[in-house]
Amino acid sequence: MFKVYILYSLSHNKIYIGYTSNLEQRLLSHNELGKKGWTIRYRPWILVHTEEYNTKPEAMFREKELKSGKGREWIWNELIPK
Repeated sequence: MFKVYILYSLSHNKIYIGYTSNLEQRLLSHNELGKKGWTIRYRPWILVHTEEYNTKPEAMFREKELKSGKGREWIWNELIPK
């Protein structure tokens, strides 16, 4: 099982879109364990949305959709608190 997830940084008003086969470990990495990368600058992250897929290609396709202009517009309009 693969999960596509969307994180939100309230303190920096940023979103992050990714996919993983181990969501719990990935969230730990984004919020505590990670030592380098884009996401460490905008901690803490809040999980605002997940979707489950049977295969990695399906999850990768959906991640790409969400990273498009339309996908990001949907995220900001439907998922992020105003």
